Amino acid sequence: MGATDRAQRCVPGRRPGFARDRRRRIRLVSPRRIGWAFAGFLLFVLALEIARAGASSLVPVLSDLRVSGVANGLGFGWLFAYILLSGSPVAAIGVTLLSEGVFSETEAFAVVAGSRLGASFIVLAVGFAAYRFGRRSGDGLAIGIVAMLTTFTTQGPAIALGFLALRSGWLDGVRPTTPDALLRGSDRVFGEVVDVFDAALPGLLLFAAGAAVLLLAFAVFERALPRLEGEADSIRRSLAVLNRRPMMFLMGVLITLTTLSVAVSLTVLVPLALRGYVRREHVIPYVLGANIATFVDTLGASVIVGGDAAVAVVVAQMASITAVSVLVLTVLYQPYRGGILACERWIAGRPQRLAGFLGVIVALPLVLLLV
Repeated sequence: MGATDRAQRCVPGRRPGFARDRRRRIRLVSPRRIGWAFAGFLLFVLALEIARAGASSLVPVLSDLRVSGVANGLGFGWLFAYILLSGSPVAAIGVTLLSEGVFSETEAFAVVAGSRLGASFIVLAVGFAAYRFGRRSGDGLAIGIVAMLTTFTTQGPAIALGFLALRSGWLDGVRPTTPDALLRGSDRVFGEVVDVFDAALPGLLLFAAGAAVLLLAFAVFERALPRLEGEADSIRRSLAVLNRRPMMFLMGVLITLTTLSVAVSLTVLVPLALRGYVRREHVIPYVLGANIATFVDTLGASVIVGGDAAVAVVVAQMASITAVSVLVLTVLYQPYRGGILACERWIAGRPQRLAGFLGVIVALPLVLLLV
């Protein structure tokens, strides 16, 4: 045993792995990670500016698809989130199209709400892949079903409440206006780059390029995040110890704020479940917290693209899902949890039921889009 190890063992209150844990915490905020996070933010802003420049070209496309009204907007956002396996880019595109007059306020609200419904699909997909091709454990699949059921049953009332708030003018007094200095700064930094894209690409391809850069921005930002395996063992230990309603809710908020993606933060649950750190009955508060925090990046997008209507749409989403989630956590939690877990057991009980569940959640957005 070296002198350093002996010294560590002699220090009262210091566990043997203290130095190793301390080094790990330092690596989580290394200059390299900060650089990736900053690069991801710059790409995020650039993507919004490019998408905004090409937004008007989507009018004929959306007309051909007959995307108009709340039902169509909900189906469009929901299905698009399935395709991208992420809701954040879809929500950002929704508020961008609102700022350019392509969508009305209620249509943009529906698109953003639909993106939240579709974002949790990746958890079920990852859980199914882990079951089918990896460990033959149903825990990951159960986590995906619980996450989707929790999202559907809370987002439904939240969408109705938020839509009522917008139509009734409840949020007219809380419509913050984007500072002109921020918009001018964004134009100054990215204006020439956007002009290059605008000159090189026709309108529809310009918007597609903006969407591609938006996906790239999220991929780059993820490079700044700790990996679950090895580097973030402390997160797993915390989840194992803090399997309680308030702490799991807080973990869902914090991890989603860190990743800026509910798809990423919810997918974290699958390997945790497979290793026994998280049980399905503890997932519900985590999902509720994640579904609130996931609107932070969309709120940032609404501020960047400008327009108090875009900000009001996101505020309505955040306020309504927060109200519903708080009600569930404080008043209805026990019967709600019992109902969700009973539905999960019934769906996962037979392959035919699981296939029917998958068919329904795929068919619903298609029906809404075509109605």
